[in-house]
Amino acid sequence: MKVRSNYKKIGVILFFVANFSFAQSNQIIDEIIVSASFTPIDRSETGNSVTIIDGDLIRDRGVINISQILRDVPGFAVSQSGGYGAQTQIRARGAEANHLLVLIDGVEANDPSQNDEFVWGTVSIADIERIEVIRGPQSAISGSDALAGKVNIITQSGKKNGAQIYSQVGSWNTHNSGFNFSRKDEGFHFRAGFSRMDSDGDNISRDGNEDDGYQNTTMNIKSGYIVNPQVNVLVTARKSDGRVDYDSDDNFDGLVEDQSKSSDFDNLTAKIKTIYVPADGPWSHNFTIAESRFDNAAYADGIRGNITASEKSQLQYLGSYIADSQSFSILIEKEKEDWMQRGDIAYGIYDPNQNRTRENDGFALEYRYEPLNILTLGFSGRYEDNSEFGSSTSYRSEFIYKRSDAMRIRGVIGKAIKNPTFTERFGFYTNFLGNPSLIPEESVSTELGLDYTFAENLIDMTFTVFDSDLENEINGFVYDPATFAYTSANMSGRSNRQGIEVSVSGEISNVLSINSSYTFVKSDQQDGETITREIRRPEQMASLGLYWVLSDAINISMNAQFVGSQFDTFYPPFPQNPENVKLADHTLVDIAINYKMSNKMSLLFKIDNLLNDNYEEVFGYKTLGIGASVGLRYQM
Repeated sequence: MKVRSNYKKIGVILFFVANFSFAQSNQIIDEIIVSASFTPIDRSETGNSVTIIDGDLIRDRGVINISQILRDVPGFAVSQSGGYGAQTQIRARGAEANHLLVLIDGVEANDPSQNDEFVWGTVSIADIERIEVIRGPQSAISGSDALAGKVNIITQSGKKNGAQIYSQVGSWNTHNSGFNFSRKDEGFHFRAGFSRMDSDGDNISRDGNEDDGYQNTTMNIKSGYIVNPQVNVLVTARKSDGRVDYDSDDNFDGLVEDQSKSSDFDNLTAKIKTIYVPADGPWSHNFTIAESRFDNAAYADGIRGNITASEKSQLQYLGSYIADSQSFSILIEKEKEDWMQRGDIAYGIYDPNQNRTRENDGFALEYRYEPLNILTLGFSGRYEDNSEFGSSTSYRSEFIYKRSDAMRIRGVIGKAIKNPTFTERFGFYTNFLGNPSLIPEESVSTELGLDYTFAENLIDMTFTVFDSDLENEINGFVYDPATFAYTSANMSGRSNRQGIEVSVSGEISNVLSINSSYTFVKSDQQDGETITREIRRPEQMASLGLYWVLSDAINISMNAQFVGSQFDTFYPPFPQNPENVKLADHTLVDIAINYKMSNKMSLLFKIDNLLNDNYEEVFGYKTLGIGASVGLRYQM
């Protein structure tokens, strides 16, 4: 125990001396990004804080859960209730989990039947080409769910003819295997992938020995066809289904116990996009039809119980004018959400068996202008008319000042909104009652950043300070002693989130690269005159990543993550008096070794949680200890 404690202290000292954390974003200051604007732009042309995660680096690290890699993103706090596939929430810059919009190939993938959160356990890392993370207010570009940022998971396209198979096996009887096939001809590309993940898991409750396993089957298709020089058609579809075992608190003592319970999921995201670029003009026209569907069912002792389902349909027209020093875009959007749930009536006070629908019409504009070679300005605004909440507006203004070839200063100010969820308004199949009188949350955020490139353009450093004020925050744990039930309510005060992010990444030498950052975030919640620290938001997070090319055949990656102490809520047998409990800080160290056996075959050896740190990210839920895996990948 004393040895492990010393390791942790040494790790913390190294982290805070370096002010580093590992965010996979090597040499990308001029990389094209598609998520920060209505049109693709250079990363150096946006005022937003951006992290790019390369899919090849994900696979080199042997990551299985996507949340493992997102823990390295500056400002991201991850709370996972157990092992692989377990319920996971990611909070960007101290915001709520449903304030972060997640897209798969540009299709909105947050589940309306799960409180508008993205269910991270449903996504596989298979066939990911890259992940774009944009932090800060994004409602002007992407609407309600993007109050604090967005994550766009971009899958691979067919860039050449070939196929690949892979398999990875490890601790807890974990198997992760799959294959993909791609073809590319003149004017046509196609890629299809299949993956299967199985794990027996471990016991996630503090007591007992019943393991909580996980299964995920994912299929992915992406294709494009150039009809003629002016018309291009793109089609993407991703389907995942599986099962997650979980435990719950059935004796109402505030702690989960071993239970034979599981939840099934069956999700689909799909999109058809047509791009028309006239031969004789600067305009381009995009027409998009997108669909996302979610089905969830809970089981206890093998018996099917509560179910939820939702569907989101989107129609979009995007027209863009691009000239030498300016661009202008107009978006017209129509969205429809359907929501359904079925479950037992809790305590005879609430019938959760409902079907609900809401529609949203959106109109947005963006204007980007470069009055000088050293100055870029951007302005965007959105107007929405929602069938349930009426009209709303959001905006974003940004600037980028290039002080020199090595330095740029950037800033953003924006207003973003988050509409109340179906669950918050109409309840859940427990003792949670809905509140149909809720109004949208509103946030005004500012950030100021400095980016600097030094050491002969090999090292990039970014420094960002941010501040956000949230009004009408929805508290989803308002207790009613008369009915022994909970409900939601808009809070009367203003909640504040502020902090700093520092990152450093690049090549230290020809064989050694570093990717790193440090985050401090202070998130306070105000209700009337009472100000409290928000739960599950550590004030300090840091990590350090090293990538070492030992030879042409061998590379080694090491990643260490430090998460500072944080608070969670404990609900004792008398829930009207919940208690705040402190979760201790923890440090996770992973190491992966890749050996290229030939031009077609490579071998992976991976160790997770090398120090076997015992920690909780959600009170009462154990996490996985030290584990190892071996993988093989063959390119045909």
